[in-house]
Amino acid sequence: MLSDLEIARATTLRPILELAADCGLPTDALRTYGPHMAKVDHRLAAQGERRARYVLVTAITPTPAGEGKTVHTIGLSMGLNKIGRSACCTIRQPSMGPVFGIKGGAAGGGYSQVVPMEEFNLHLTGDFHAVGAANNLLAAAIDTSVLLDNPLAIDPETISWRRVVDMNDRALREIRTGLGGAKNGIPRDTGFDITAASEVMAVLGLATDLADMRRRLGEIVVGQSFTQHSVRAEDLEVAGAMAAILKDSVNPTIMQTTSGTPAFVHTGPFANIAHGNSSIIADELASRYFDYVVTEAGFGADMGAEKFFNIKCRKSGMQPDCAVLVVTIRALKSHSGMFPLKQGKPLPPELFTENLEALEQGCVNMEAQIANLRLHGVPVVVAVNRFGTDTDAEVELVRRRAQAAGAQDAAVSDLHAKGAEGGVALAEAVHAVCEQGGADFRFAYELDASIPDKIATLAKRIYGAASVEYSPQAQDKIRRIVDRGFADLPICVAKTQYSLSHDPSFKGRPQGFVFPVRDLRLSAGAGFLVVYAGDIMTMPGLGRTPAYKQVDLDAEGQIKGLF
Repeated sequence: MLSDLEIARATTLRPILELAADCGLPTDALRTYGPHMAKVDHRLAAQGERRARYVLVTAITPTPAGEGKTVHTIGLSMGLNKIGRSACCTIRQPSMGPVFGIKGGAAGGGYSQVVPMEEFNLHLTGDFHAVGAANNLLAAAIDTSVLLDNPLAIDPETISWRRVVDMNDRALREIRTGLGGAKNGIPRDTGFDITAASEVMAVLGLATDLADMRRRLGEIVVGQSFTQHSVRAEDLEVAGAMAAILKDSVNPTIMQTTSGTPAFVHTGPFANIAHGNSSIIADELASRYFDYVVTEAGFGADMGAEKFFNIKCRKSGMQPDCAVLVVTIRALKSHSGMFPLKQGKPLPPELFTENLEALEQGCVNMEAQIANLRLHGVPVVVAVNRFGTDTDAEVELVRRRAQAAGAQDAAVSDLHAKGAEGGVALAEAVHAVCEQGGADFRFAYELDASIPDKIATLAKRIYGAASVEYSPQAQDKIRRIVDRGFADLPICVAKTQYSLSHDPSFKGRPQGFVFPVRDLRLSAGAGFLVVYAGDIMTMPGLGRTPAYKQVDLDAEGQIKGLF
């Protein structure tokens, strides 16, 4: 089989204005970036009525064996079009940190990709750079204000705002700024986050229009004054300039899949340290022009899907009609704990031979994630992403266990190798579930519950914990957040993506553990509280064999080695 890059380059792309016109998008609402990408005026998201069925694609807890969630987000939209339904997908823009790290690109794969994949995986239309610039402008404004007479009486010890860069760079996690003399600022300890973790990225993704984005930027809290008052970006008179930097980034980018299905790409928050979903604006816009909108939530259903339900849907008012849970046989086997896997290392050969015992044990993770989706009242279709080494007995075991756990259906897919044709069975299953109309959407918790009660609900009902333990720092942060009037915000848990728990070594369906909360961070502009559990970092690092070592240019200036 050809490489992803070779398949992408062999795809005949339609001119983006022609594709958009066929979707009913007015050409005067588009701003092209070359022949195959265009920004779409965000104001279209407020025009007309929603007409689309809303389908979320999520997955079991991710493993190095792979699940294929993005392949299925893209491919399901292609499959729905194949069976005669008007559909598109809405997905996040990749961060260049993972692209050049272990993960590589995030445009899907095989014959289920967003193209052109080089532009998708690298700069696209510049939104990540704009988010970084707006974030770092605020950081510079804070330090300048403190140095030059400190008119807002900001207590430097309370400054929580960090700079960002769109690259994995562990050396920037903890730094000291303001060194070199009085003219260089006030020395203080701080650090960098990756751009995907910036609250500015979350603001962009959760805003409903340009005015809402501008308001949210002003509400960002960066620290406290010596008199214990919250200091906001608006107080620093920098929010307007931040909005000016982001004025074009509020518009989603339209691209296409390998079969010519429209794809809206917008924002890129990670799901392990942020809310992990593409933008509300992209979903709202797409819902006006298509019968089906297929969107993706990052990592497992305990991560991006939970935040999709309790943060994104709460703010947008949109309700999902169906959730697709993507599984692979080999990933389920790895959840048995029998086969130690490491990122960037070859998979054990035992994963590629029939092993019903390991599969039986690993299916508990799928069952937990089905329960997490059903907790929110959403019908579930399991997508079995089949590989050539999977046996009929293994596939049938997964189908049986999925339906016994409450999934409405379990369909086998072959989207990677066959494109739209390989997703017909899944598309028909999703369409049938949506036609039945069995969704009874609900949130996991109410906003007026206490902060500890909201955290406990997620820890116990979603992750499987028996109790929650708070560090003294976390307890103090909760008291401060309550005193400052922010207790009624939803919760955004930052934890490992590699386990339902806080500990990546806890495989399968861990239960009865103590869930440790070590810190909280207020994201007032985004409108949620970030809760840090375990050893989670907001700035990744590069491994020994990063993907960038394979990337280069050929003699004609074409990118090679990107995957």
